[in-house]
Amino acid sequence: MLRITEQGSLKALNTFGVAAAAGCLIELFDEADLFAALDASGPSGPELVLGGGSNLLLTRSVKGSVLRVATHGSRLLHQAGPDVLVEAAAGTPWHEFVMWTLSNGWGGLENLALIPGTVGASPIQNIGAYGVEMQSCFSGLTAVNLRNRRLREFEPQECALSYRDSIFKRPDFSDWLILRVRFRLSADSPLQLSYAEVRNELRASDLATVSASEVAQAVIRIRTRKLPAPAELGNAGSFFKNPRVAAQFANSLRKLHPDMPLFAASIAPKRDTKSRREMTDSEAQSKLSAAWLIEQCGWKGYRQGDAGVSAKHSLVLVNHGQASGAALWELAQAIQQSVVQRFGVQLEVEPRVI
Repeated sequence: MLRITEQGSLKALNTFGVAAAAGCLIELFDEADLFAALDASGPSGPELVLGGGSNLLLTRSVKGSVLRVATHGSRLLHQAGPDVLVEAAAGTPWHEFVMWTLSNGWGGLENLALIPGTVGASPIQNIGAYGVEMQSCFSGLTAVNLRNRRLREFEPQECALSYRDSIFKRPDFSDWLILRVRFRLSADSPLQLSYAEVRNELRASDLATVSASEVAQAVIRIRTRKLPAPAELGNAGSFFKNPRVAAQFANSLRKLHPDMPLFAASIAPKRDTKSRREMTDSEAQSKLSAAWLIEQCGWKGYRQGDAGVSAKHSLVLVNHGQASGAALWELAQAIQQSVVQRFGVQLEVEPRVI
């Protein structure tokens, strides 16, 4: 099924709930209609591709065409004992897919429960939470080039997944539209309980044994307490990435702010081709808490008009009703500037800003 709307509203299609429109809104519900959708988007292709609209800030309307991928469905491709290979259509809601895997007894994605957005967006962002990133279970994807309409299978290593990043964020790969994503899961998948918050939540439930489904329920409870639901208060989840900085700089900040959270950030060592030795010491990095930095600058719970920062979590910008995308972006830039001025740290925006 294909639905085409001239001057289509995008307000209900972005989780910030900001008012914006598309010159032509094309909604793809069945992959069989893919090429008809591309024909409708014009010779230069869509100006914007939408999934769940949960990692997006629209500061303006889109003059050209917008392609919304709303394909749906999950299936088992292969099973060998406890191990399975599964695939989901790009428009499948991520949380729905996670719960489907758990309902079948396959673990691996339980820590990523209740993350908004679609399956197709998950490798672009390499979504992660509570010590797990989707790349730990990622097995490849199918995509189509919007310019020449060539289908291609991408292996995991080709996608160059890293912290909230992938090859699909690079300008030379922006023409690829993800259609289906595959994951390797297992009924014997070990639980990832590195986050104390998750362990404490499970301990409070007084369970004799812990399953992947129970980890997912613990994560759901934590996220529900900490993060506002987009349906109730417009937001796009975490707006800033946790910054990675030189370990030496991080340690100097820690001396000035002893209560500052600080985590080791592992990176692949680079090789000095001249000396043929590994360059690791000078490249050592640490990860800071963006939420802590923002809160120390006094932004938690801040509100100007309908644009604000969540009182639950300082990483979350919120729309209290009628905030424009431009007002939310202005607030985001003010937060960035204040963190630079106080800590000398530049926060990087996580959502795509149009």
